[in-house]
Amino acid sequence: MTGAVSHIVLATGFGLMLIGLWGLLTRRNILRIIISFSLIDTGVHIVMVATGYVTGGTAPILDAALPAGEAVARSVDPVPSALVVTAIVIGFSVTAVMLAYAIRLWQAKKTLDIDAFTEQKW
Repeated sequence: MTGAVSHIVLATGFGLMLIGLWGLLTRRNILRIIISFSLIDTGVHIVMVATGYVTGGTAPILDAALPAGEAVARSVDPVPSALVVTAIVIGFSVTAVMLAYAIRLWQAKKTLDIDAFTEQKW
């Protein structure tokens, strides 16, 4: 049962990505599409953090408790967590831009149905 937690976290992340992809492909409302993008983004973050997780691991600080010879096997990789923090900020700003764009679309057409914005220009 040592790897069960990381497998559950990975499955959760991939599940969120699949739910977001399903919502992205099947929904016609712009707000639901934005929520689907956010679900995909959150799933990717969870998967990235889960890749750096080590069951029973410790912080990567070399001292008497964690000798240099055992650091590779026993320490948690901090790089995925640092990348996820950056990705969360970027994802938040992209979501804000998408919502601002949705507000402008609502003001222009008084609807958020994507079919109203696909005009043929022959």
